[in-house]
Amino acid sequence: MPTPETDCYFRRFGFCDRQIATPPQPDLGMVVVIPCFLEPDLIGSLESLWRCDRPKCSVEVIVVVNSPAGCSEEIRSQNQATLQVAEDWTGLRGEARLAFHLLHFPALPPKQAGVGLARKIGMDEALRRFDDVGRLKGIIVGYDADCRCQPNYLTAIERHFEQHPRSPGCSIYFEHPLVGPGSAQVYEAIAAYELHLRYYIRALRYAGFPHAHQTLGSCMAVRAEVYRKQGGMNKRKAGEDFYFLHKIIPLGGFADLTETAVFPSARPSGRVPFGTGRAVRAFLEGKKTNTYPLEAFLDLQRLFDSLPLIYRNTAALEEQCAGHLPASVRGFLRRQRWAEVIKEIRGNTSGEAAFRKRFFHGFDGFEALKFVRFARDCFYGDGEVEKEWARLLARLSPSGTPDVELCLRELLICFRTLDRAAGPNFG
Repeated sequence: MPTPETDCYFRRFGFCDRQIATPPQPDLGMVVVIPCFLEPDLIGSLESLWRCDRPKCSVEVIVVVNSPAGCSEEIRSQNQATLQVAEDWTGLRGEARLAFHLLHFPALPPKQAGVGLARKIGMDEALRRFDDVGRLKGIIVGYDADCRCQPNYLTAIERHFEQHPRSPGCSIYFEHPLVGPGSAQVYEAIAAYELHLRYYIRALRYAGFPHAHQTLGSCMAVRAEVYRKQGGMNKRKAGEDFYFLHKIIPLGGFADLTETAVFPSARPSGRVPFGTGRAVRAFLEGKKTNTYPLEAFLDLQRLFDSLPLIYRNTAALEEQCAGHLPASVRGFLRRQRWAEVIKEIRGNTSGEAAFRKRFFHGFDGFEALKFVRFARDCFYGDGEVEKEWARLLARLSPSGTPDVELCLRELLICFRTLDRAAGPNFG
């Protein structure tokens, strides 16, 4: 029987009943969840996990093979073939302390079917497994059916949460492949997109935003009790990872895990409206990979630097901002009705530190993204990813004069080195 708290979670947020009847190992400490839709190479992903160094705790891997009701024969056939090959593969690997479970959902409601619901099904089942053995400090890990990982992947995740017992979760370092069997254009496309991802987070940190972390569903880990308390995974068809993690990150103690690496696929895809696969496909169709202009983040920095003044000055927010904040910030605060929010926060906090903490609970990752999009669309326009990266690099470089003539891949490798060397970077 589930604990009352877990029972309450499933009554409020559950999608389906328990799927795995086999009892978990008493020392279960980690569950890796893999959504799988129209995947021809799930075995490569499973093999990568199988070859990992074994952690001290028992580990389970839950694969959710899924498709919407009424999908095409091609999808049904591919999913069935994937399931059969995976069943044969797991049947030859009977290690109790690294167990594999295959779940099949061939007819999900079309309005809900997608990666968010598939992740939710697997992560909810992981919560049940941890609840069964009373180990809600256990770790639920997000992974994908086309990923690979370093051999220390499982042990590094275990060690991170052992060393940081108050950490609710982490974002795991990743690198897309830059060479391989695909065309040169594919790897140029993925380099540009990864550069955009790294630029966005680095620029947010430069602006002073305290909750800037990568939010890839294939590169995340959270504690089971935190997952439950925050209402679990959502059912979004895309961006589910961003919205989920930005409920976790503001709790404090969220970190970047840089001691291991995940290698997501570089293949093009049209399965979701945005993300890696879609970006690669758009690049191959001749569309440039743009990013947000640096000016948007410099304006955001001006806002964050002004928080002490905004806290101390009881005048109307419009009056405070008129003289010292950029037009993009003033327009956004007005549009989002931040004057009312600031008034409420100021009235319910007793000091500047508490004010700042409450401010960033409201001005969260989603609000920051809305601002940079607003600044781009209404003030500055798109930026070229290489050019904006080089401009940011010039500000981050101690000398202020880095080699801005680096090619796209060289820029990416430069920032990969910076990101991995940065360490945990607790938010």
